[in-house]
Amino acid sequence: QEIQRLIGRSLRAVVDLKALGERQVTLDCDVIQADGGTRTAAITGAWVALASALDYLREEGVLKTDPLTDQVAAISCGVFKNTPVLDLDYEEDSSAEADSNFVLTGSGSIVEIQATGEKRGFSRAEFDRLFALAHGGCETLFALQRQAIGR
Repeated sequence: QEIQRLIGRSLRAVVDLKALGERQVTLDCDVIQADGGTRTAAITGAWVALASALDYLREEGVLKTDPLTDQVAAISCGVFKNTPVLDLDYEEDSSAEADSNFVLTGSGSIVEIQATGEKRGFSRAEFDRLFALAHGGCETLFALQRQAIGR
């Protein structure tokens, strides 16, 4: 349920609920293949599915305007063997000294950050490096999202 709520919070952060109207959108986030970071993959992919569904509703005349106000994507980062790493794989994730998930919008807002010192605390400098990695990684994901929906 915690992951479901995280995905919902992440998507609601970039939806104008008034423009969406009295509609409920259900997105089934099955991550077919992931080495780690399934919740971040689900958020990033769910935005693509939502954008596609809303595009369809606009094309059909059900919606007059686009309720999406921004993009949202998520990525994992961590400190593995004292080195900040972007998009941890399973080995890195299970052995990381620190682990984090960043949910960011295309306009640069932070929706959520989950960060945990797994084997030790981590410094502000390490956190800043993780945030910089996450920002760059999300920029790549935003471009891939736009490509996936043809924008």
